[in-house]
Amino acid sequence: MYPPELVAPMKEELTSVGFEDLTTTEQVDKAITSEGTALVVINSVCGCAAANARPAAKIAISNDKKPTRIATVFAGVDGDAVAQARKYTLPYPPSSPSMALFKDGKLVHFIERHHIEGRPAEMIAENLAEAFNEYC
Repeated sequence: MYPPELVAPMKEELTSVGFEDLTTTEQVDKAITSEGTALVVINSVCGCAAANARPAAKIAISNDKKPTRIATVFAGVDGDAVAQARKYTLPYPPSSPSMALFKDGKLVHFIERHHIEGRPAEMIAENLAEAFNEYC
């Protein structure tokens, strides 16, 4: 578990633009299974990937079409919430950071860590925006 003061700025990077901070399994279930679309970002302290994942998520939500709900869980901090979110992203293996788009509780698009590493935020955001245009 990471100290709260370490991850606070990383959480705030998303929550300050409207992402709901999911810290319980109940919050995860509600966010994902609610009617409509939900983007869930599995946040991480990993500098090599998370440094582009968070900015990409922020860019993507400026798209004309966007999810009904935007939320985040933090790997290494909110263990139960992250484990619950990962149940919904099966059959993909655990990956952080990662981004999952759900429609009416069903996983419709998933960006794994290896799709984030080494790619600029704009490219990742474009991938998300295409998914938003298709499913939102």
